[in-house]
Amino acid sequence: MRSRLGRMIRLDFFCLAAFLAATPALAEASASPAETSAASHVDELLGRLAETQDEDEAAGIVKSLEREWLRSGSDVSDLLMGRALQAFAAEDYDLALQLLDTVVSNQPDWAEGWNKRATVRFFAGDMAGSAADVAQTLKRNPRHVMALVGLGLILDQSGKHDDALKVLQRAHELAPHYKPVEDSLAKAKAAAAGQSL
Repeated sequence: MRSRLGRMIRLDFFCLAAFLAATPALAEASASPAETSAASHVDELLGRLAETQDEDEAAGIVKSLEREWLRSGSDVSDLLMGRALQAFAAEDYDLALQLLDTVVSNQPDWAEGWNKRATVRFFAGDMAGSAADVAQTLKRNPRHVMALVGLGLILDQSGKHDDALKVLQRAHELAPHYKPVEDSLAKAKAAAAGQSL
């Protein structure tokens, strides 16, 4: 069972590596002015996140990014997401997953639907499902810092320390002074060094 999980996670990682190597354009010809404005704001926030050397400012920027990414453009999806987050906070993972299944089904291009379901699956103990959802998140939003941290954590817990290190180094490029990234990267470096001894 454990080797099967490892193979699934490795497969997801290799799929993910292809997405991380690509440099997809944010703006599409069919994007509305509101979508273009939101994408421009996200670009600005990510630029500031890469440049800041202040941990508190980095944390604030990540919160702003999370708020941006939580806007689905659909009142129904936003309502379902709000209820899913309440269920998750109450540790009712079954209800949260039911709601997020609906979100992902109704709006499969919304990266944050996949990301939140990945988080709930992780806490519910479904590492393979969480890794698959993180891969879907990063396919749609390759600069999602917390999804990269989440994937790094999954890979690290699965004993894939070198793979975790690669993913977390990518997160560090995006957010070099965001404490969860710094801490996760330091832990992955130590684990990878221990593995190679």
